[in-house]
Amino acid sequence: MNLNLNDKVVLITGAASGIGLATARSFAAEGARLSLVDRDAEGLAKAKEELSAHTEVMVTAADLAGAEGVRLAVESTLETYGGVIDVLVNNVGQCFARRFDDLRDEDWLATFEINFMSAVRAIRATLPAMRRNGRGVIITNASDLARQPEAAQPDYQVSKAALLSLTKSLALHEGPAVRVNAVAPGPVWTPLWTRPGGFADTLGTVHGQDAKAAVEYELSKRQMPLGRLGTPEEVASVITFMASDAASFVTGSIWGVDGGTVRGLL
Repeated sequence: MNLNLNDKVVLITGAASGIGLATARSFAAEGARLSLVDRDAEGLAKAKEELSAHTEVMVTAADLAGAEGVRLAVESTLETYGGVIDVLVNNVGQCFARRFDDLRDEDWLATFEINFMSAVRAIRATLPAMRRNGRGVIITNASDLARQPEAAQPDYQVSKAALLSLTKSLALHEGPAVRVNAVAPGPVWTPLWTRPGGFADTLGTVHGQDAKAAVEYELSKRQMPLGRLGTPEEVASVITFMASDAASFVTGSIWGVDGGTVRGLL
């Protein structure tokens, strides 16, 4: 299938590892030009070295939990690529397993800054160029937990549910020129889980188990039909498809890439 993404300008946040890096690789394979953003400067440098063999790549080291980082990323992309951003992939995010009673106001606010407001700010900064050029695609990485919550991470789930609502609203507001969709991955084995102090470690703290046992316990509760964790590449392939002309009649949609974790009809 020809996805017609050659030379498209794609801005990806949280692009130094995990789903973001896999998405960058997928777009690079289609010939898209890339703008990769992450606070991990070392990871970005490695990604650029790898992907520059296939396409044009620029990187911006910035903390997207604040407005200045988002502004820098978008402005540098527009300057480098002649005022064009064809695709925005809002991927940056964080997740820690914490009970409701353990969450302070500042914890809720910090989660929303990185998971929700980073997307709001990136969209706000990118939309003028998309409107001016008469085209654009916005894809936001949400979560299956936005539609089927569990007990261990309420702040994360609520921030991701907000992204789904934002997706629906923007799709109505920005059509027909700009398509707006979201992916909702299930459990995917990425550095968000595996890094020290990440989701697996904090889940172990919540359950009083080591990280591996806690993850296995959580997965057993979900009774996933496919019986395994997903891979970043499996999410990336759906994101790339949704950005392409092959999905030209798709907007306002939430695409589950979740191994069957969500049981509801909607």
